[in-house]
Amino acid sequence: MVDTARTNSIGEFRGLAGPYWSLRPVGGGPEWEAEPEHVRTPTPAERLSAENSRQNARSRGDLL
Repeated sequence: MVDTARTNSIGEFRGLAGPYWSLRPVGGGPEWEAEPEHVRTPTPAERLSAENSRQNARSRGDLL
């Protein structure tokens, strides 16, 4: 998912946190809460970029 209120940060949907959606960066890191009206589906290019970031983090041995 893309959080447009957070400079188009891409994250995976993790669940609901009250009225907010809990998102986690695709490449790993702390979750954040986003307002549903500021979240959209990523474009194919954004999805590919996020998956590439995840694979790079994995190859470096980063915790995901």
